Amino acid sequence: MDRAVTLEAARVRPEADGTPAIEVRHLAHRYGSRSIYSDLSFSVPEGRVVALLGKNGVGKTTLIRLLMGYLRPVGGACRVLGEPSHNLSPATRARIGLLFEGHLAYDFMSIAEIERFYRPFYPRWRRELYYDLVDRLQLPYDHKIGNMSCGQRSQVVLGLIFAQDPDLMILDDYSMGLDAGYRRLFLDYLKRYLDQGDKTVFVTSHVVQDMESLVDDVIFLQRGGALMQMPLAEFRARFRSFGFRSEGGEPPRPDGVIEGVDLHGREHLLYSFATPERLAEHLARAWPGVRLGEERPMTLEDAFIGLTGKY
Repeated sequence: MDRAVTLEAARVRPEADGTPAIEVRHLAHRYGSRSIYSDLSFSVPEGRVVALLGKNGVGKTTLIRLLMGYLRPVGGACRVLGEPSHNLSPATRARIGLLFEGHLAYDFMSIAEIERFYRPFYPRWRRELYYDLVDRLQLPYDHKIGNMSCGQRSQVVLGLIFAQDPDLMILDDYSMGLDAGYRRLFLDYLKRYLDQGDKTVFVTSHVVQDMESLVDDVIFLQRGGALMQMPLAEFRARFRSFGFRSEGGEPPRPDGVIEGVDLHGREHLLYSFATPERLAEHLARAWPGVRLGEERPMTLEDAFIGLTGKY
């Protein structure tokens, strides 16, 4: 969706008192002549679950690489747990549980070997959490990672992350390869992790329907680096979907008050942060041939598509 987000909707919440777990200021990055972000700024307060949502190609995984210091930005700065992302100390890295898109692991190792390999790097290692998860696979401990299915490898990697007992989890599309049962199991473990207090989760995904009950704040990232951040509860309360009909003339388009329009479904829909009264007044002035219909209920996935578009 290549358009400016209204200032009212796009405001970025100030972080809570204290040092944020993640701080991004005026970040700029590009691949060749293609700009990914030009002036990206946001923060993730400690003790919050923040979901970064965006369509393919907006730069979610690139942002993780920048946060972990695997890439140097063209401009701006990132700090993670108080340190510059390009100069994270080994002690700080040990406080971060990182899951990259794709659930990469050492395929030549076995279930037991990979646990022994990871253990010395993490002072708070909790071996019992790892085996509690992988035992559910009902595989022998000498079973090689390379001989597992994608979902089984995902379960091993998630077990390794929980065993680290990190202060900050950064999860890039955690659900890849997990069936519905294992996704629910992961969420149960994540709830227990968060119940310890002072734990922070930054999760990137296309949607976080499964995690809706856990997420505190959402960040919507669009192509070109346009960003909107707000508490999930506020987004769900304020972002609305309405049916409409056109009585001649062209249909409405996103214009700052109207955030999105869907003309391809069974019913024509428009999406907005405006109240029904304000939206009706806006339509009468800007789109006089359009008549507003009833509000329509939405899932989080519906709202995500309404804001970012289907294509």
